[in-house]
Amino acid sequence: MSLDDTKVLVTGASRGLGRALGERLAARGASVVMMARGEPELLEAVAAIRTAGGDAHALVADVTDDPARLAGAAAAMVGPIDVVIHNASTLGPVPLRPLSDTSAADFARAIEVNLVAPFNLTRALVGAMVQRGRGLLVHISSDASVEAYPTWGAYSVSKAGLDHLARLWAAELEDTGVRALAIDPGEMNTRMHADAMPDVDRAELTAPEVVAERIVALLARGAPSEPRLSASALREATRETAEGEPSQEASA
Repeated sequence: MSLDDTKVLVTGASRGLGRALGERLAARGASVVMMARGEPELLEAVAAIRTAGGDAHALVADVTDDPARLAGAAAAMVGPIDVVIHNASTLGPVPLRPLSDTSAADFARAIEVNLVAPFNLTRALVGAMVQRGRGLLVHISSDASVEAYPTWGAYSVSKAGLDHLARLWAAELEDTGVRALAIDPGEMNTRMHADAMPDVDRAELTAPEVVAERIVALLARGAPSEPRLSASALREATRETAEGEPSQEASA
């Protein structure tokens, strides 16, 4: 798909992978609505993109806010949304802890942010996509969705649900022109990763800008037929376009 004049909504876009996705999408000609709670960081990210000549807009909001309002606000900024990238996420309480030490409220909050909010926002956007006969739903997943890592419980369960949500959207929208997929970006040098694993050598992790370039290059070629793409499959699919990779990378 050509990204020129494509209207994209990216959640969790004030820093890390979300910000890098906004930058790369705008550089390829997309009009990007960047949504996040942190207003100062978000406004700075949008200003940087505009300074570089890109078309970016700030939507200061929580992903759990009223989805119809969020969808309407995004469309008012750039027009009907063609692509939504569900990137906003929460680990739950840190330091990470076993399920037996996780409160019901903290578990429910992780599910609400990481799974229910993407479902609600997609529901608010997908009807118009189906009417136009085109659209793309991208769910940023994790290796924790398929591996049972101790202490990652609430986050892991929510990401497993997000993977299957993407599969279900893909199956139900198969003949509409709207595609859905989940992408595992792999381990990245982000604040969230540092919160989860503070003792890891940051030099061993991939920069979010590298991962964003892979994802955007993949979208520019056209979404793959598989409903879930692992980190290694993402690297392989875009190997010739990735730049600046570290000498070593963890798998996810």
